[in-house]
Amino acid sequence: MLPLKDQAIKYALENNWKEAIQINQLILENNPKDIDALNRLGFSYLKCQKFKEAKKIFEKVISFDKTNPIAHKNIKKIEALSGNKINESNNIHNIDGLFIQETGKTKSIELRNLADKKTLLLLETADEVNLVIKRSKIFVQKPDKTFIGMLPDDIGMRLISLINGGNEYNAFIMNSDDKKVTIFVKEVKKSKKFANQPSFSLS
Repeated sequence: MLPLKDQAIKYALENNWKEAIQINQLILENNPKDIDALNRLGFSYLKCQKFKEAKKIFEKVISFDKTNPIAHKNIKKIEALSGNKINESNNIHNIDGLFIQETGKTKSIELRNLADKKTLLLLETADEVNLVIKRSKIFVQKPDKTFIGMLPDDIGMRLISLINGGNEYNAFIMNSDDKKVTIFVKEVKKSKKFANQPSFSLS
């Protein structure tokens, strides 16, 4: 049988969060100060939309490790979700107003050339991401510049032209797992040059 840590990671990779919670709790019975297990447990609670439990766990991490970046990031995320009136009876994906489709101004886009599984598993719905132009392509990065993936070439080339012409866009994680990431891109400023040109295909 796999060691408990390996089992916990395996269940996370399989998106089996209930089992991940149980395994990490077993690990913590033997070592209540295991930071990795605490972060995995908090993240598993978050995935199960148990926000109060998740926050308590991440606060415990900070009590042991004041600068732990994973715990701080997830506490901020939980607080942001609470600010959007998300509670445990809601689905985490239904954040008010964030993913409203507007013809020609918004688009959900599946990324290509994805980062490693560890990076992808730390992504959460509603995380804001950055669109960065590099070598005639658009890279999608976390605010700390961690690479997530790339826009498909056809969409990327179109947006590069629009961004260089003065348009501005916001982008958020719409859904993700260890094999697939979809972002939601929204036009937030249109330059006069493109006044009559939609950012995305109307078809």
